[in-house]
Amino acid sequence: MRVLLVEDEPDLRDTIAAGLQGAGYAVDAVADWPDADILIDLAPYDCLVLDRLVSSGDTLNALAERRRAGWTVPVLCLTALHTLADRVDGFRLGVDDYLPKPFAMVELVMRVNSLARRAAGRLPVHLRHGDIELDGARREVRRRGVLLSLTPKEYAVLRHLLVHDEVVTRSALIEHCWDEMADPVSNVVDAVIAGLRRKLGAPSVIRTVRGQGFCLAAEGSL
Repeated sequence: MRVLLVEDEPDLRDTIAAGLQGAGYAVDAVADWPDADILIDLAPYDCLVLDRLVSSGDTLNALAERRRAGWTVPVLCLTALHTLADRVDGFRLGVDDYLPKPFAMVELVMRVNSLARRAAGRLPVHLRHGDIELDGARREVRRRGVLLSLTPKEYAVLRHLLVHDEVVTRSALIEHCWDEMADPVSNVVDAVIAGLRRKLGAPSVIRTVRGQGFCLAAEGSL
């Protein structure tokens, strides 16, 4: 899943981005709303983590404009403004969740995970394909009941393949599982797919469709 982060303090922005990436998210991180406003129109996001006070002002006013235009991506407001009045304003202007600073990274990740799963109601928590099970709440993957140790990117790619029961292109995987700094012409996707195949074991689950991308093997063959 892909997250857009707006945070004007550089060290905190890097820390949050690293924490979310470590949890398996693709993260685009910017310092101010105008940059975020451009990215919102360019990429599909599952969640926005939004610092309230940035150089351009209070981001809630800009968020309210987006909401009035029909933008529905869930928003977690991450801010030092945490009085009851602040929270009421946030929810009134389009925030879905409110986490005051200082905060624990583990709580931020859990809240983002909850919001992203809830987005459009389209992503189930539990996914199954043959003898493979993915538990989104625990971020665990099992095959034949055996817990597998996947990297965040391996988990993200497998989850995307499980959600989309069809051929998925390399560019689609990069768009949904990597941030904007990923190089679409590199072999990064192939390296992750190779790692997944090795860890998932035999019989092979992921098929390469020449000239198109990747798909999961038919359940009856697993």
